[in-house]
Amino acid sequence: MLMLTGEYEHTLDEKGRLFISNKLRSQIDTVEHGSSFYLVLGANGVLCLYPEKYFQQIALADAPGMVAPDEAVAFERLSFALANKVELDRQGRLLINEKTRKRANLKGTLTLVGVRDHVEVWNSEDWEKYLGDNFTQFQQQITQARHTVLQKQSREIDL
Repeated sequence: MLMLTGEYEHTLDEKGRLFISNKLRSQIDTVEHGSSFYLVLGANGVLCLYPEKYFQQIALADAPGMVAPDEAVAFERLSFALANKVELDRQGRLLINEKTRKRANLKGTLTLVGVRDHVEVWNSEDWEKYLGDNFTQFQQQITQARHTVLQKQSREIDL
């Protein structure tokens, strides 16, 4: 199972390369998920980095939900057109091409965020704003999730 976590701050170098830390890379089983990655412009314009084999499963899946044929075509077209296969160099860096950097509004200091099955690449300022805007809601959600787990554990003990 893939479970990527954590925040990692790095700088985009003058050639458009981004270092992916060993702490983050070590969370990915390369035998199970591959050693290459796909960069994909995802929800809300956030750049996502998927392990190769995991992305292939997503890209080859049917369009989500009940969609009209033209929506399915658009999903397939954009899934492949906006995906770039990338490999890390010997120093653990990946090259993000200029068009992708521009579309994702990436420059300077970036924050890489582990989000279960992928890594999101944010401008650090945008990530901090997102945290500020969503942290109170998160606190409520994590409290509820923990409460749900504790209730389930309690019921299992009673059985």
